[in-house]
Amino acid sequence: MTWLLWLGLVLCVLTAAELGLAVVGAKRWANTTRALALRLEASRTDSKAQLPPATRYNAHELEGLPEPVQRYFRAVLKDGQPIIAAVTIELAGSFNLAAGGEQWKPFTSRQRVAVHRPGFLWNAKVSMLPGVTVRVIDSYIAGKGLLRAAVLGLFTVASVRGGGEIARGEFMRFLAEAPWYPTALLPSQGVRWEAVDEHSANATLTDGPLTLTLLFGFNDADMIDSVCAKARGAMVGKEVVMLPWESAMSNYQVRSSMTVPINGQAAWVRPEGRKPYFLGTITSLAYEFAE
Repeated sequence: MTWLLWLGLVLCVLTAAELGLAVVGAKRWANTTRALALRLEASRTDSKAQLPPATRYNAHELEGLPEPVQRYFRAVLKDGQPIIAAVTIELAGSFNLAAGGEQWKPFTSRQRVAVHRPGFLWNAKVSMLPGVTVRVIDSYIAGKGLLRAAVLGLFTVASVRGGGEIARGEFMRFLAEAPWYPTALLPSQGVRWEAVDEHSANATLTDGPLTLTLLFGFNDADMIDSVCAKARGAMVGKEVVMLPWESAMSNYQVRSSMTVPINGQAAWVRPEGRKPYFLGTITSLAYEFAE
C-alpha cells in the first residue's frame, strides 16, 4: 500500500502546482488584457479617429449604393436606428488546431469592439485538456495587430504583433465581423461600396495608412452570408503565409431592433481545399450607441 500512498501524494502535489499556476496565469493575463482594453478605449479619442457626425441611421444615405447592399440595410435596420459606437460580444464555440487534420477544441470568449477608431480586443480561453487551458488574445488597436496565445496564460506558444500584414489581417477581421455591428457598414461610417453582381459587392474601409477591400456576399433573404479576402496572413509554423480567407454568417436574429447573425465560421482556402478553423455562436450582445 506504500506505493499507493506515494502516488496519491504525488498527484496531490501536481494538482496543487497546476492550480497555483492557473491562478498566477489568470492574474497576469487579466493585467495584460486590462492594459489592452484601456488602449482600445483611448483609441476612440485618437486624433486619427474620424467621429461620424450622425448619431442615427438615415435611409437616404442608401441612395446610389449597389442593389444587394441597399436590400441588406433595409432588411436589418430601421430608419432612425441609433448608430453603434461600441459593442461587447460573448462567444462560445470550437477551434480546429490542426492545419492538416481535425483537432477541434472548445472555447469561450469576450470581445470588445470600438467602431471609431476601428478596433477590437478578443480575449478567449481554449480548453485543451481537463484543467489545462490556452488563453488567446487577438486584437486590432490604434492601427496595430496582436495575436498571442499562452498555456495557462503563462507559457507563450504564439506571439505576433505590429503593423504591415499583421495589422491588415486583424483589420480584416474587424470589417468581416461588422454584420454583428451593422451600422458600421454604412457609408456615413466610412465604408465605400462597389457593385459586383446581384448577390455581391466590395466594401472598402480605411484606417490611418491601411485601406482594405473585402467581397461581401448576400443570400436570397438579403442577409450577408459570406465575406472573402483574396489574401490574408496565416501562421504556418513560425512564418506568415498569404492565403485566401473567408468567413460565413448565419442564423440571423433581432437584437436591439437590428437583425444580426448569431452563428459565424472562418476558414482558410488552402490549395487542397477550404479548411474551416473557427465555429462560434454568440451568447451575449451588449451595444453602446452614439449620442
